[in-house]
Amino acid sequence: MKPVRMYSTRSCPFCIMAKRLLQQKGVVFEDIAVDNAPDVRHRMAQESGARTVPQIFIGEKHVGGCNELYALESSGQLDALLER
Repeated sequence: MKPVRMYSTRSCPFCIMAKRLLQQKGVVFEDIAVDNAPDVRHRMAQESGARTVPQIFIGEKHVGGCNELYALESSGQLDALLER
């Protein structure tokens, strides 16, 4: 399985939903907290081109946020992306 990284905050409901989906699928992921960490949030923005959380990467591919993750799941593409 490809490594998964997620930039998130503790209180973001979309972050919580994205983490829940990944956990239900048995995905071990690196959770990078951007709470009170402007340097980490800046790095996230540089890597993803976005300033909102969550920002999710599967391998080196930026998949976007929670909505994009759920769209991949709904279309049946998430499992394949995790395995490639």
